[in-house]
Amino acid sequence: MALSSDKKPAQVETTGHVWDGDLREYNNPLPRWWLWAFYASIVFAVVYWIMYPAWPVFKTFTPGVSTLTIEQDGKMVEVPWNSRNLFIQEMQTSPSAVRQREFVDKVSNASFDQILADPSMMAFARSMGSGLFGGNCAACHGQGGQGNLPSYPSLADNDWLWGSSFTTISHDIEKGLKGNMPGFPTIQGAALTDLANHVLSLSGIAVDAASATRGKAGFAVCAACHGAEAKGNPMLGAPNLTDMGWSNIDVVGAPTVDAKRAMIEGVISKGIQRQMPAFTNRLTPVEIKMLTVYVHELSGGK
Repeated sequence: MALSSDKKPAQVETTGHVWDGDLREYNNPLPRWWLWAFYASIVFAVVYWIMYPAWPVFKTFTPGVSTLTIEQDGKMVEVPWNSRNLFIQEMQTSPSAVRQREFVDKVSNASFDQILADPSMMAFARSMGSGLFGGNCAACHGQGGQGNLPSYPSLADNDWLWGSSFTTISHDIEKGLKGNMPGFPTIQGAALTDLANHVLSLSGIAVDAASATRGKAGFAVCAACHGAEAKGNPMLGAPNLTDMGWSNIDVVGAPTVDAKRAMIEGVISKGIQRQMPAFTNRLTPVEIKMLTVYVHELSGGK
């Protein structure tokens, strides 16, 4: 004779565990669709571990078997798949990247005069040059090229120490610059004050006229670099002292004549030593060309 079941019609099956006489543990099976989804996720994980970088191994990781093709040093190479290489590939193959390469080639093969005459090339060179300036020059010269005295002169004021031609700017970026003015600690006392007053008077700043006249004789030691008329010498990077374009000290911002004179005296006594690094190993020739166009445009293209 068969044993009768405690399960009533339409009653949910239990595991047989009962607590406190009437508390039972139900045995509800998982939905079939959920089970298949769970099994599929396991299969997917295994395939992913095989195809893509996944497992750490000592100081590295399993690279996976999936690869990408990207350009490196002018050659197409096959590299393991990872998010970085995928990003590089997208940057190299996207429509905008292809268009950018076309413009880079166009600018590379054009002269500066041709770039200036072509609005599209000029706009592209400005845009790319702005990014290059921000990454290589702005830390010293400021984001807008306004400079940071006394070490870094302004690039936006048409006061070019070494010349403003495209050839000169390009050469300076490529090779770097080293601008040194020797100090004259032996010039002291009244002679130093007179010479400083004379230098200030060259830019039209009102000073003691008699003192400035006496200082003119002492200017002979400065004329070797700045010229007899103090107009400067781009070959040496010696600035013009007659145009109020102070590239080493903020004379214009000094509140009083005494403060302005103190700045001049400091430069005469201590000199100036500063250097701009060469970028020939950091930037490609076409990048230097675009950066040259941008720097030239900072001052209005003059």
